[in-house]
Amino acid sequence: MAANTSRTGKAASVAKTAKPALKAAKNEPATSLDKLIHERTRLALVRALAANSVMTFNDLKSLLQITDGNLSVHARKLEEAGYLECSKGYDGRLPRTEYRLSSSGRSALQKYVAHMEALIGAVKKSG
Repeated sequence: MAANTSRTGKAASVAKTAKPALKAAKNEPATSLDKLIHERTRLALVRALAANSVMTFNDLKSLLQITDGNLSVHARKLEEAGYLECSKGYDGRLPRTEYRLSSSGRSALQKYVAHMEALIGAVKKSG
């Protein structure tokens, strides 16, 4: 039961912070979508990290069903943009890479979602 309350609280928090982003997104053209997040694999990666505070390389690879190289390239692009934080270490003798969504990554995702909602709303109004 506590997990549901936590998720509901998280959803309410996201909704509150998304309102200003939605207002701003309504005034932006579709061409101003964040192309870095808009790519399918990177969107899935960011979404997974928004739902989980930390994920390992192997967890992400399994969840997204992509190759090591593909995940590495997409994660690096997001990390270079400041959207992801990567930490490397060892679990015993095995290397362990963990990813977290940074605050700027979370903000970028909220803005992206708000922009998509605004576009969908515009299409519904015109249709």
